[in-house]
Amino acid sequence: MSAVITATGLTKRYKNSLALDGASFQIGAGRIVGLIGPNGAGKTTALKAILGLTTFTGELSVLGLDPRKQRDQLMEQVCFIADVAVLPRWIKVKDAVDFVANVHPRFDRAKCESFLARTKLQPDQKVKQMSKGMIVQLHLALVMAIDARLLILDEPTLGLDILYRKQFYQSLLEDYFDENKTIVVTTHQVEEIEHILTDLMFIRDGKIVLDTDMEALGERFTEVLVGAERAAAARELKPLDERQVFGKSIFLFDNVSRPQLEELGEVRRPSIGDLFVATMKGTYA
Repeated sequence: MSAVITATGLTKRYKNSLALDGASFQIGAGRIVGLIGPNGAGKTTALKAILGLTTFTGELSVLGLDPRKQRDQLMEQVCFIADVAVLPRWIKVKDAVDFVANVHPRFDRAKCESFLARTKLQPDQKVKQMSKGMIVQLHLALVMAIDARLLILDEPTLGLDILYRKQFYQSLLEDYFDENKTIVVTTHQVEEIEHILTDLMFIRDGKIVLDTDMEALGERFTEVLVGAERAAAARELKPLDERQVFGKSIFLFDNVSRPQLEELGEVRRPSIGDLFVATMKGTYA
């Protein structure tokens, strides 16, 4: 697996806080990686470091380049979507297309116009006349027409209704992603991206506390629905978490053999959301 991003001891200190605390990770080509963490965990700071938007200590290579020293060269191969409100409210659809066509060497105007033709957006329509969902469609059309090797998404569907959120990720998979591209996405709506991820990273207090591919996650973590009569036996196996549902206990285990757990009750794979809650317990205390 060729590494698109390699971070070693990535550290960022602000005046009164440590946003990144020696974070180390590697992201390969052709992967869709979910970077998940609570507010203030260091997600956005990590993305800013990858994009060359902040200083840091430690080692960081993105597409073989140093974001601190080679940002102009790096940004020819990278796209970034944050909150959709970054588009100027006065700009028209056709002017936004012209602007990106003139500033980005890897922009394909025909591809952008083909995507826009599938929407209700009009060339003379201004951003201020659009709903937030329509702005997302414009932003996505501009980005998907750029032949970038790395796409960074920081809460890309924040504030959108469920229909637009699903359309966003469906378009991403069908019209953009291939084995030559890599996507890194942060979101609090983890249940909506679970089906598209190839890899998962949890970040807490500036440190990577979980880094796994989705196949290994299913082999490593197991949830068991246990009746009251077997709960004590389940607790002896030192679960990561326990919660109550309809008079039964749901235990979450890390690296406990499946046959052993099947003796306790109904076994299933945990959702990313349940795993996240178990891993982050105490963060908000």
